[in-house]
Amino acid sequence: MKITGFVSHIVRTPADNPLVVGLPERNDTREFVTLELQTDQGLTGLGLTFFGGALTGALKAAVDALAELAVGEDPTHVETIAAKAQAAGGGAGPGGIYTLALSAVDIACWDLRGKAEGKSVSELLGGLRDRVPTYASGALLRQHPVDYLATSGPRLVSMGFRQMKMQCGSEPTVSASVERVRVMRDSIGPDVDLMCDINQLWSVPHAIRVGRAIEEYGLFWLEDPVAHDDFPGLATVADNLVMPIAAGEYHYGIVPFRHLLESRSIDIVMIDLLRVGGITQWMKVAGMAQAFNRPVVSHLIPEIHLHLVAAIPNGLTVEYMPWTYRLWTEFPSVELDGCLRVPSKPGLGLEFSAEALNRYAVV
Repeated sequence: MKITGFVSHIVRTPADNPLVVGLPERNDTREFVTLELQTDQGLTGLGLTFFGGALTGALKAAVDALAELAVGEDPTHVETIAAKAQAAGGGAGPGGIYTLALSAVDIACWDLRGKAEGKSVSELLGGLRDRVPTYASGALLRQHPVDYLATSGPRLVSMGFRQMKMQCGSEPTVSASVERVRVMRDSIGPDVDLMCDINQLWSVPHAIRVGRAIEEYGLFWLEDPVAHDDFPGLATVADNLVMPIAAGEYHYGIVPFRHLLESRSIDIVMIDLLRVGGITQWMKVAGMAQAFNRPVVSHLIPEIHLHLVAAIPNGLTVEYMPWTYRLWTEFPSVELDGCLRVPSKPGLGLEFSAEALNRYAVV
């Protein structure tokens, strides 16, 4: 099987989240770059990437350039394609557009391999489980008032979620942060896992102070409490708190994860599929985490991440942040026990919505 061509699009969709209910509709948008790799066997592999923002046009150009390099290659030879991309454009990486573009190509190649072999990507990667836990994300943001949190938690539980993540970090006082966490815990009870994302907004001393104050509420993890590249600072926070520290979504490539793990900065490894460089690189970080006895969780794109987290022995849970739900003909739904089921279809088990690509494509 050889790659013979490709098609890519910039797609701009409303920046909504179907898990958010009862708040004013947002007027902003979210941009994606979609990729379809074509082959001489008539199979098409699907990939996507985003986080381009104002640079989405440049991201699409990078996707096109790396996809062009893959033309003529066997899509199952993912390391060959990655090496070719590295030789031609690796000087622009690993951080930023280069890695984001490589991810789209790599994802499409894995989709093609699954379709060619009649297996899901999860099966190709090990096939450990056909179901994986998931948690609600993006529904309990720091700008949402406390009374909204009190009603949203039970609503998410009624949808099947047994895990959910809130945000803190912008509160004016320690007591205000504690109150947000207390309200959430009281609203969902003791048996639902509750995570809290700070998005790097705290200093090390503040993270320790607030962390100690909220430990009684039994957080499943505290996420990115301080700057993502402050490895010693993260380690200090982790050493001073009982609750697990999760981080990793802001890192590009695989090397930063070695530093996070060697410095014992984190208890839970969060991998962003696009920033790490695609499925091939994601699995390398997952293996590295296993060697350090650390569980792995995902960041965004649950429709693809469920394959990866379900395939590995240290896969913990999938972030259900449905930013991309408009792009596909079907999107994974949460079962009543808070799990996602791996599609039985070959490859990723996904199909771009022609209606969405036509409606939201940026010309």
